[in-house]
Amino acid sequence: MDASANAAKLAVLIDADNAQPGIVESLLAEIAKYGTAHAKRAYGDWTGTSLKGWKDQLLKQSIQPIQQFAYTTGKNATDAAMVIDAMDLLYTERFDGFCIVSSDSDFTRLAARIRESGLTVYGFGERKTPKPFVAACDKFIYTENLTYIPSVPQAASGMPRQTAQAAAGRLRDPGLEDLLRSVVEAASNDDGWAHLGGVGDIIRKRRPDFDPRSYGYPKLMGLMEAIGLFEVDKRDPGDGKPPVIYVRDQRYKDETPGLAPADTQVGVQPVQ
Repeated sequence: MDASANAAKLAVLIDADNAQPGIVESLLAEIAKYGTAHAKRAYGDWTGTSLKGWKDQLLKQSIQPIQQFAYTTGKNATDAAMVIDAMDLLYTERFDGFCIVSSDSDFTRLAARIRESGLTVYGFGERKTPKPFVAACDKFIYTENLTYIPSVPQAASGMPRQTAQAAAGRLRDPGLEDLLRSVVEAASNDDGWAHLGGVGDIIRKRRPDFDPRSYGYPKLMGLMEAIGLFEVDKRDPGDGKPPVIYVRDQRYKDETPGLAPADTQVGVQPVQ
């Protein structure tokens, strides 16, 4: 993430009735990738016992509890309180984006309204979150991925069994292959190579909930390498700058056998 992204001022609104307290630490660590949480509020009926597990987290993470009584059985007054607060914060014009933590589709219109005002919306919820809410956010992170633990067994050589894991990922998401190939094509230049950062940007616009951790890989590059459909090239720009990563559909190389490898093209130095 660049400096401007990390400088973004974010408002974090948590539906405590619809989220687990155990995710708070990893949630805030994830949010820190996108900006600084200038407001952190959790909503619920704190007079009852159902939110008991949240109280330690509120103190530890300096989250402001917002009391909302359950006026009627079966009705969720917390949602309305969050929406009202969100609009109040929006009108202050002090924030660059909002983080809405809930798996409830009732926040779909709120996310869309905030985006209409030109602010970024990050959604956080469980995999059961309805698709309309996911699609209404600029980026949606499944909370199951916040406690990411690599599930790929280590082979004797110390390398992960990436082929098996990638195959399992494709079974869970049959559209993954088509998605990655179409995005790489959209981001590529005349020789078929696409900057990995540009690939990631287009994927997020097409599918806000895309996350390589859902397939067992912490980074997009690991998934691209493991899936076995793309060439991955790390190019050294020189002057002590970090390598720049490019990817290309292997079918492009097969269709143009006379094309010189990336590391022999003018101005591109292989990374040692």
